[in-house]
Amino acid sequence: MEADWTWPWSLTEGETLVLVLLPPSEGKAASGRGAPLKPQALALPGLADAREAVLTELVELCAGDEEKAREVLGLSEGLRGEVAKNVELRTAGARPAGEIYTGVLYDALDLASLDTAAKRRAARSLLVFSGLWGAVRVTDRIPSYRCSMGVKLPGLGALGAYWRTPMAAVLPEAAGDGLVLDLRSAAYAAAWKPKGEVAARTASVRVLHAPTRKVVSHFNKATKGRIVRSLLTTGSAPKDPAELVVALRDLGYTVEEKAPTRAGAAWTLDVLVEEIH
Repeated sequence: MEADWTWPWSLTEGETLVLVLLPPSEGKAASGRGAPLKPQALALPGLADAREAVLTELVELCAGDEEKAREVLGLSEGLRGEVAKNVELRTAGARPAGEIYTGVLYDALDLASLDTAAKRRAARSLLVFSGLWGAVRVTDRIPSYRCSMGVKLPGLGALGAYWRTPMAAVLPEAAGDGLVLDLRSAAYAAAWKPKGEVAARTASVRVLHAPTRKVVSHFNKATKGRIVRSLLTTGSAPKDPAELVVALRDLGYTVEEKAPTRAGAAWTLDVLVEEIH
């Protein structure tokens, strides 16, 4: 059953938006039997032309030479069916992106179990980056697809580079005047790098195994999901990276901050985790 994402997600007077930048998941839930994609209904309409260009080339690539498509998309033999799925992107059923994306981070975030107030915050705050869509809200209805940001399409080139110009035109406005919490992986961070005053209120978070100071993929993703869930359920809305450090410590996390040494640079926060789980 789909979550109820039907309420408005505009800000109330005096409320601060925290924009949370998330990576997608490689694995995705099935599209389901809903109405097909309506590109014009997706959030961030300034990305519409770029989305249409990627969608058109991806569908044409996958409808042509299957082997070439599998090579371009970096798919193993066992994932051959993903090529056929991409062919049907314009007609397949669409579901809220918050239900399409699965995997460790999204399992820990567990959007479906949030209460109404936390879901409303998620609808306003979460932005999922995508090789195909650029970025979408969790409320945006999309079909299941396969196209990572690391893909290099024959006509458009490397998607990480392709998205930089349209993202630079759209994302600063989406960031509003509040905190930007950047939880993206490196491939997706390549599509938009906050600059200027937006960068100054951006915090990139790494999750490290405390004894080794190393990133371990599984618990890195799971902890990021838990952090976002905690912020959504408590209604915490820090206005800048310094307030985020305080908020995370209040939630029980061990945080080491690295404030920028020059104007217009982002903060880096290391969240230290003792146990890998």
